Amino acid sequence: MFKVKIGGLKGSDLKEKTLGFGSFFTMTAATTLSLSGVFISGNVHATADEVPLMDKVVVTASRQEEKIAAVPANVTVITAQEIAKSPAETVPELLRITPGIVVNDITGNGRNITVDLRGFGETAALNTLLLIDGRRINQADLSGVDWTLIPKNRVERIEIIHGGRGSVLYGDNAAGGVINIITKKGEELLFSGGLVAGSYDTILSRLAVSGSTESLSYALSTNYRTSDGYRDNSGTDARDMGLNLDYFFSDRFNVALTSSYHEDDTEVPGSLLLSELESGVSRRASTTPEDFSDIKDYHLQIVPQVFFTETSYFQMESSTRRKENTAFFSFVGGTYNAETEIDTVALSPQIVINEKFFGRDSKLVAGFDYRKSKEDIGNESVFFGAPSSAAFELSKEDMGVYGNAEVSLNSKVAVSGGYRHDRAEFESFTDGLSDKVTMDEDIYDGGVTYRFSDNGSAYFSYAKSFRYPVLDEMFSFFTNSFDSTLRPQTTDDFEVGARIQFGPDINFSVNLFRLDTEREIFFNPVSFANENLNGDTIRQGIELKASKQFSKISVNGSYTLRDTEIDGGTFDGKEIPNVPRHQFTAGAEADIFTNFRFNIDGSYIGERPFISDFANVVDDQDGYFYVTAKLAYMFEKGSAYLTVNNLFDEDYYQYGGINFLGEPGIQPAPGVNFLVGLTFDI
Repeated sequence: MFKVKIGGLKGSDLKEKTLGFGSFFTMTAATTLSLSGVFISGNVHATADEVPLMDKVVVTASRQEEKIAAVPANVTVITAQEIAKSPAETVPELLRITPGIVVNDITGNGRNITVDLRGFGETAALNTLLLIDGRRINQADLSGVDWTLIPKNRVERIEIIHGGRGSVLYGDNAAGGVINIITKKGEELLFSGGLVAGSYDTILSRLAVSGSTESLSYALSTNYRTSDGYRDNSGTDARDMGLNLDYFFSDRFNVALTSSYHEDDTEVPGSLLLSELESGVSRRASTTPEDFSDIKDYHLQIVPQVFFTETSYFQMESSTRRKENTAFFSFVGGTYNAETEIDTVALSPQIVINEKFFGRDSKLVAGFDYRKSKEDIGNESVFFGAPSSAAFELSKEDMGVYGNAEVSLNSKVAVSGGYRHDRAEFESFTDGLSDKVTMDEDIYDGGVTYRFSDNGSAYFSYAKSFRYPVLDEMFSFFTNSFDSTLRPQTTDDFEVGARIQFGPDINFSVNLFRLDTEREIFFNPVSFANENLNGDTIRQGIELKASKQFSKISVNGSYTLRDTEIDGGTFDGKEIPNVPRHQFTAGAEADIFTNFRFNIDGSYIGERPFISDFANVVDDQDGYFYVTAKLAYMFEKGSAYLTVNNLFDEDYYQYGGINFLGEPGIQPAPGVNFLVGLTFDI
């Protein structure tokens, strides 16, 4: 038996419950949902070691709370304890050593990043869905996910659903998986902060205050990051502010409000051709010394929530967001200068029923998602000596209705299934002319989970997922024209897996998957256009992960094998670009002396075809092994630490592609570098 402290309905009213390891990890509806709308779990103060693998709770898989043991998918949870101990300074760095995830820091300055689940390669940014407290972050344009929006110190936990199971509940962009970042909520009054300095004139500063009263929970944080970057013209300056408020009108009614502001000015160094590096050009050089991208991004979300029983409720998520981007890029054959603004409004009413029907535990989630994005584009470009300029208004209006049900047939077997009908309307306006196209998809999923012991479960699932073209794929920046011929891509996802805990100290899981995608949307470097691939793409593989806890040392490791192939069409039999066949991760944590803690994490990314090399005519990108180590001294109200990145000073790169002439180029990554930090709580 052990005790956990749980934030109750009122922010300062803390309750204790005693739970057995074998019991179902349950809370009242008020406790479950009071401090962060539907996406919670942030206020459970049991450490990762206290909660067995099978009893850990996630909310992302079904848009309501459930144990990992019941989810028919590969699920990864990065807990608050793991985040606090990690050498990582950013969310992508936390994800780098997560099994089955490939993180590409394109320019090496932490600003331009892709995160790939299930081997989508160069289109990973458009096939991995990022949520923050359940709010969609993926934009309706090609900018993809801005991973700098949420600094590490705002994160309570991260939940990752591998594969396309999230498409029914969340819609577009979830073919590879869903990553849900759950932010911190206020409890007792706490002032916290940190200061970090390191290589390349890097400085990070953080300040936060959180707390609660009888009816209000609040958390406010500010962050600043500046760095000159490893390469010439790779500096970045970023400023962030985040606010979480939860007000409890009564035991049955509460309102959650979240808001954030992000601003950064970032230089873009561009790629270096392998031939340039071989001729003696420095890895730290830039061939695009004038390129830059400046961004402002702010949002507001309000979620009122009404409980009509202790375990069932209705809520209405509504949000608004604006992103402004000013950028200049140069490339072989021309330049591009643009100013874009994209405004998004979203509304998602939802009902959750968590009751017993005919004596069986049952969960039902049903809702409606509405999003409208409007993008204003003003650009000037020069393409092979031909100048052009244009002003476009593009819009995407997306509506989806969905339902998902889970039923426990008995103490060992649970089944689930869901359905979504989604419809999107795209429109373009320029020079008094307009063009419009409508797309729709019907998708569904189903799964069964068998709990063969208190410490083990196995599952099988099928999910159909989809992705619409984004606005910038339908709009050609080379010809300033709108293409209404693109169609949505669809993916059939099959999975089978098992997870088991051997005693209190060893966890193990295995997952086999296969994804078959039709009409995959990609950029064709030959035609300089976004197209639907005229062959199917097949991704299949195995994901293994394990961890072991000793008395003062914990170790973990994983292996991912991906086999990718294009079936039919122009590139029949070729591998998918930028997808490594082999990936390993390993990590260890040790309390070596009184108050001293040592962490080391390593990841290996294997060889993979260059970006845009669908014909596989160029030798693969080199594999690399990346290691980070951290030594921390823990004192009563904080810590002091030293972090060493790229411990073995490997010359490597995470991202490489071929230009329109077929020449391979890379984005060199930083060598060994250091950070010294101090954190404090008051």
